[in-house]
Amino acid sequence: MPTAVPHGVGLDPAATNMALLVVLLPFVAFVLLAVVVPLRRRGQAAGAVSIAAIAVAFLAALFSWFVWKGDAHVQTWAWIPADEGPTATVGVLLDPLSNAMLVLVTLVSLLVQIYSLAYLRDERAPSLGRYYTYQSLFAFSMLGLVLSPSFIQMFVFWELVGLCSYLLIGYWYERPSAARAAVKAFWITKLGDLGFVIGIVMLWAATGTFEFHALFALAQEHALAIEGLGTIMLLIYLGAVGKSAQFPLHVWLPDAMEGPAPVSALIHAATMVTAGVFMVTRAQPLFVLVPDVLVLIGWVGAFTALLAATLACVESDIKRVLAYSTVSQLGYMMAAVGAGAPDAGFLHLLTHGLFKALLFLGAGAVIHAVGTNDIFRMGGLFRAMPQTGVVFIVGTLALAGLPPLAGFFSKEAVLAGVWDSGMTWPFLMLALTVLLTAFYMFRVVFLTFFGRVPATGHPHEPSWTMRGPLWVLAALTVLVGIRLAAGSVGGRHGPGWLAPLSVAAALGGIALAWAAYQRGAVDPGRLAATFPLSVIDVLARRRYGLDGLYAGLYRGFILGLSRLIGWIDRYLVDGVLNFVSASTLRGGDLLRRIQSGHAQDYVYGVAFGVLLLLVWSQWWAR
Repeated sequence: MPTAVPHGVGLDPAATNMALLVVLLPFVAFVLLAVVVPLRRRGQAAGAVSIAAIAVAFLAALFSWFVWKGDAHVQTWAWIPADEGPTATVGVLLDPLSNAMLVLVTLVSLLVQIYSLAYLRDERAPSLGRYYTYQSLFAFSMLGLVLSPSFIQMFVFWELVGLCSYLLIGYWYERPSAARAAVKAFWITKLGDLGFVIGIVMLWAATGTFEFHALFALAQEHALAIEGLGTIMLLIYLGAVGKSAQFPLHVWLPDAMEGPAPVSALIHAATMVTAGVFMVTRAQPLFVLVPDVLVLIGWVGAFTALLAATLACVESDIKRVLAYSTVSQLGYMMAAVGAGAPDAGFLHLLTHGLFKALLFLGAGAVIHAVGTNDIFRMGGLFRAMPQTGVVFIVGTLALAGLPPLAGFFSKEAVLAGVWDSGMTWPFLMLALTVLLTAFYMFRVVFLTFFGRVPATGHPHEPSWTMRGPLWVLAALTVLVGIRLAAGSVGGRHGPGWLAPLSVAAALGGIALAWAAYQRGAVDPGRLAATFPLSVIDVLARRRYGLDGLYAGLYRGFILGLSRLIGWIDRYLVDGVLNFVSASTLRGGDLLRRIQSGHAQDYVYGVAFGVLLLLVWSQWWAR
């Protein structure tokens, strides 16, 4: 039976049923594909099942988005019972935050799965069936995370999302680089997850509940003045640092590009990397109680945005450029949350999900056509792939933050929120990132679609199975921008000079990319060799030593620890067991020799035993 609903939280069975339908359909598809082996071994059939499930889930989420209007609705069931009410529950929490995420996750998942049918058409049937099995589980995990009414349920789905990302990043596990990237993503994010689980357990120990509505009610009543709350929320934030690739745990995300391009689009646009931003936004009523942690979140977010932008400027792999771009934009979102403008950060999460999925799928179409990821080997593709070029430019303009596209309005809301909070230096870092974002993205556009070096292979437009999702995402990027232009943007309005400043910065970045990589008026090599750009260029090409640092820690600590454990296992654990077993065998061999088979020997033995018993009894009597 559902638990009692606290004051201020509604109970709407229709809303609950709709939410359950959205989250359970991908799970049903996963179970079917996992259990019915003949279905999974038929790749196209497995794809049809997965796509049908997520399509119906998207329609249900869309219906809920347009029809249901109201406050938060929650329904929970006892999971871990106890005498004074359940220790933990499972259920659904439906509110404007989760409702919007349901639409985004199901939409991007649907388009990615349709796109994958053509992108992975050369995969063998069993392998393709495995891919769609993972996709269904991934969608279920992210939707379950979005609807979680408690920290404990969120953590369960949080870990499922991490597992699915490991499986999909390492989908081509025969490639050593893909296998290493999957393991790297898994363990780097686990560093943050360790802080997350410790934090929520400490919070439960102090409050006796994992439930969001109960914790938010305590916060509203000023009843959460518990000792160590700052430490608890910092630990919880560490989970978001890992999942949403914030400095210094951002190093796993570029390597995750070893998976197929549709996987990159799904992970970067609407699932794994947005989980951290969503969690911090969901728990905002708790984070506002610890202003120092919020300030830290804002500073780390702004620094991450700038750092990743410099890394994107020196990358030649088109997917890695987009990966560092994702890290940078996640920094924008976190900076907004840290500045006390979670609505702006969440708005940027939603708009970024659309145009970043568009960019990754567009990059996948290019890679699929020319067979390389190197932007310096993709010149002149606009003539051979005009539709792909148009939609990619639309996504690039949105990411650069130019009106009237969706990215302009969400980016402006973020900048306004950070400025209003008085965080001057984070604002300046984000403003500089605007210029760098426009520069590195149009660097990709000019080299890939308008470059003078002919592309390798025989470039051509992809099939409509791939082009269709691209046009849908491009259209939504434009339409959402028009809708935001017509209404208020997250309730944030910055000073009058903000929009001209950010547009000028974006146009400056575009002009610099044009001069360097299209017009040839500026030599990129000579520009990078000037001080202080030369120092930044050298450091960025070495990824600021962070990847080497983690590799050194892995070799020095992890491998050293594994060798120590191996020595203990071999010489202490196995040694003790081997000694005991050898002693047993040796003792048995010695005892076996007293069985001579002669009756007189046994008589002597019995007599000697009786004598020992008599001596022992006399000694004990004293």
